Parts: sequence; C-alpha cells; structure tokens
Amino acid sequence: MSRRLDRLKSWAKGIKRDVIVLWLAAGHGRVHWSVKAAAALIAAYALSPIDLIPDFIPVVGYLDDLLIVPLGVVLVVRMIPCDVIHELRIRSAAITERPISRAGAVLVVLSWLVLAQVLGAAAWTATLD
Repeated sequence: MSRRLDRLKSWAKGIKRDVIVLWLAAGHGRVHWSVKAAAALIAAYALSPIDLIPDFIPVVGYLDDLLIVPLGVVLVVRMIPCDVIHELRIRSAAITERPISRAGAVLVVLSWLVLAQVLGAAAWTATLD
C-alpha cells in the first residue's frame, strides 16, 4: 500500500511540474501553434486561483483537480517534442515560485457569467410559457 501511495505522490508531483512546463511551452519557438494554444489554456486554468467547479461542491468540485487537469496535461505533454520537454523540465526546476494565471481566472469568471446568462434566459423563457 505504501509503494502505491508513493507512486501516486510522485505522479502528482510530475503533473504539478508539467503544468509549469506547459506554461513555458506556450511561449517556446519549437512548439506548434495549436499545441501552444492547448498548453496555454491548460496552464492558465491550472494556475488560476479560481476553479471552474468550486471545491466545496461535493465530489464534482474535485473532478477538475483530479481528472480534467491531469488528463489535459498528460495529453498536451505528449504532443510536445521530447527534446523540448526535456529542456522545459530543466527550466521548470529552476522556477522557485509557482506562477499565478490571472488570464485563467478571467476565463473562469467569464464562463460563470455566460452560464448565468444562459440559465437566466432559460428561466425567463420558462416563465413566459
């Protein structure tokens, strides 16, 4: 059981490191623009101080932290050339303070506003029927 827990902790550390790798990859010259865009989106969300699904919502609140972000990180890391990943992992090890993405926070808040607008319009339409 302890070995499994150690492996899980190691995997989680790797995901945290690779979020910063994606943040760096979004500005790297040898990364294809579509991969840069995906890396930027995932890194912006993962480094955002605000979650799309708040953690206080039972079960679903941790879904993005435990499933969505790690899957996105793993998929995008696989799209980046190995030598670039190696270089960016070395550079990420030198970063001592985890960056914060205000752009990610803005995207989350905008998503909430759009959802509120859609729900409000649906509720308004339902009251007219």
